[in-house]
Amino acid sequence: MDDPMMDSTMIHDVEPSLPQPNISRIKNKQRRTELYREMQRQKRKIKLKEKKIKKKEREQLGDKAPPKQVPKTIENMRVYDETMVNPNDEETMKDEAMDEMSSYFRREATPKILITTTDRPTGKTVKFCKELKKVVPNSDIYHRKGLDLKKIIPQAVTRGYTDLVVINEDRKEPNGLVLSRLPDGPTAHFKISNVNLTTALKRPGGMSEHLPEVILNNFNTRLGHSVGRILASIFPHDPEFHGRRVVTFHNQRDYIFFRHHRYEFKNEKKVALKEIGPRFTLKLRSLQKGTFDSKFGEYEWVHKRHEQETSRRKFFL
Repeated sequence: MDDPMMDSTMIHDVEPSLPQPNISRIKNKQRRTELYREMQRQKRKIKLKEKKIKKKEREQLGDKAPPKQVPKTIENMRVYDETMVNPNDEETMKDEAMDEMSSYFRREATPKILITTTDRPTGKTVKFCKELKKVVPNSDIYHRKGLDLKKIIPQAVTRGYTDLVVINEDRKEPNGLVLSRLPDGPTAHFKISNVNLTTALKRPGGMSEHLPEVILNNFNTRLGHSVGRILASIFPHDPEFHGRRVVTFHNQRDYIFFRHHRYEFKNEKKVALKEIGPRFTLKLRSLQKGTFDSKFGEYEWVHKRHEQETSRRKFFL
C-alpha cells in the first residue's frame, strides 16, 4: 500500500518544471505572454543557482580551481592580421618619425583647424559644425559659397591652418567627413552615421573651454595607427587635466565611436562620467596620400566591401 506522506514529500522535493516550449500554439495572447515570462524567470533562476554552485566550488578549491571560461566574441576570435604592430617596435617608431604627422608629434606646429561643409548645408549639418568647433580647440568655420576644395586648400595653407575638416551631407543628414592634413596630407575619408547633437542627449553636462584629453582605443594595425595619429593631430598637445574634459575615439570592429565626456569626482573613490556631446560614428572609406584629390589622388587604402569583407572576424584597424 502506498504511503501518502511519502508521496507528498517527493512532490515538494521536485523543482517546478519549465513550461512547454511550444507556447506559440496557445491562442490566448495574454496566457502565452504569461507562460513565456514564467519560462524566462525559471531559466534565470536555474542559471543563478548554477552560478552560485560554481562560485562555491571555486572557493573550496582555491588555487586549484580551473580558470574562468572566457566567452567567445568576434573580437577575441579575430582573424590574424600581419600588419598588427606594437607601438614600442623600433621599425614602427622609425616609420612614424618620418610620416606626415611627425611634425605635430615633435611639437613643431600648433594645430589650427578649418571646418567647412558642402554647398548649401541644411540646419543639422550647420549645428553639427558649430558643436565640432566647440569640441576642437583653435578651430574656425568657413562657409564655402560654391568654392571648390582645390581652391580652399591653398588659401587655408597660406593662413596657417594645419588641418581641413569637410562635413558632407545627404538628405539633410551629415553622412561623410573628410579630414585632410595640410599642406602635404594624408587625407582620410570617413562615412559618418548616428549623429546625435547635444540637444538630443539626456541631461548633457556643461562644456568648459579647457583643452581636452584625447583617448585613442583599439587602433592596433598599421592602418589603424595611421588613422589614430590623424585623429589625434587635430587636438592640442598638452591637455588641461583640471578641466576634466575627455575626447574618446574608440575603435570596435572598424567602427570608430566618438564620445565627449567630463568626469566628475563624487568622492575620494567614486568617479562618474557626464556626456557632453555630440556623439557620432565613423567608418573609414579611404586613406589618400597628399591633400584631397578625387580624380588623380594616390590611395594608400580603399574600402572594397565585396572583396574585403569575406569574414565577420576580419578587421582592418
